[in-house]
Amino acid sequence: MTWTGPKELKAQLTRLWERGELLRDAVTGNSRFPLRLSLKSPGSADITDRFNEIRDWAAELAATGLIHVEWQEIRHRVQGAQRLPASVWVDTLDDALTWLGKRREWDRFSAQVSSTRQAHPALLPWLEKRPLQALERSIEWPRLLAVVTWLVEHPHPGIYLRQVDLPGVHSKFIEAHRNVLTELLDLALPGDAVDISKTGISQFSARYGFLEKPTRIRFRVLDPAIRAVPGSACPDVALDADSFSRLDIDVQRVFITENETNFLAFPSVHNAIVIFGAGYGWDSLARSHWLKSCSIHYWGDIDTHGFGILDQLRGHFEHVISFLMDRATLDAHAAIWGSEDKPLRVDLHRLTPEERALYDDLRDNRIRPGLRLEQEHIGFHWLAHRLHLLDGTSTSNSGTLP
Repeated sequence: MTWTGPKELKAQLTRLWERGELLRDAVTGNSRFPLRLSLKSPGSADITDRFNEIRDWAAELAATGLIHVEWQEIRHRVQGAQRLPASVWVDTLDDALTWLGKRREWDRFSAQVSSTRQAHPALLPWLEKRPLQALERSIEWPRLLAVVTWLVEHPHPGIYLRQVDLPGVHSKFIEAHRNVLTELLDLALPGDAVDISKTGISQFSARYGFLEKPTRIRFRVLDPAIRAVPGSACPDVALDADSFSRLDIDVQRVFITENETNFLAFPSVHNAIVIFGAGYGWDSLARSHWLKSCSIHYWGDIDTHGFGILDQLRGHFEHVISFLMDRATLDAHAAIWGSEDKPLRVDLHRLTPEERALYDDLRDNRIRPGLRLEQEHIGFHWLAHRLHLLDGTSTSNSGTLP
């Protein structure tokens, strides 16, 4: 049977709920009731051929509670005068909520709308736009409003997120709800209280004037003659970016590697340090202007992202030299090539001609689809040999990095 029955009628109402249309009316004050539902009725041929089924169908609609049926009388050449459903209506919102079993959800959302209208009417457009998401946060909503109120009263707070002290709001609450709070605060705060240049969850604190956790830069001293920490030869040190930017040590060469084992096992090099890299994030390191007077050697994976990171680093330090990211190194380790899941496809403009040629071969799958050589798979003897060629240094260590 292709005619609209109670199941299909309820499905129409369910779709309105699932699109947030019914909840949205709680914000706007609009009413769509009485609401006419779409009804597919029998045709003339059906009345002739399936009269008993039509009678059962009409009786089922008539017996369905919470709707009312409007009827029309038709005259059929075989069956004579017949009374059939012409349209179906849900008269009230209460009837719709009862039929859907959504009365509690409606009451919760209505309470959210009421409290928001009283505390922060500027947030009502968000409730109208995202009613279902708001309903999912009905338990947290009073605390979210409390955070918004606090920021409105304390713009540019200049403290850490976990220092916000509000009754019932635990220290990690703001961090856990940064996504939704970004949308709410952008609506509630004046323009001069939001730094719109700071975007994304990672820059939430900066966007609203909180203190940011200091970025740590970890480095190892590779030359015992460098006295970075009094009384400690070749220490492994982690400093906040600001302190690192003010270091006053005699360094001529800086290596950067993305792998911790390579960082820890890097051999001794005269007047040098090695930095544990930060992937696609060099803003903190860029504050250290003293690095511009050092030779910088970047050692990343031989894959498209490795060259992408190198390209980005050169945006801060244009004199960076790639290290162990060449064709000879790749070819020498063919037995342990791996695969790159999601290679870059973009053009990189800060690579040397040799680097760009290798990058293009990797990007365009000219050697092998998705080819990569991870830096930690490069033989230690290969590293030691390259360092020796670089400035005559040597190491007594042997073996292979894991």
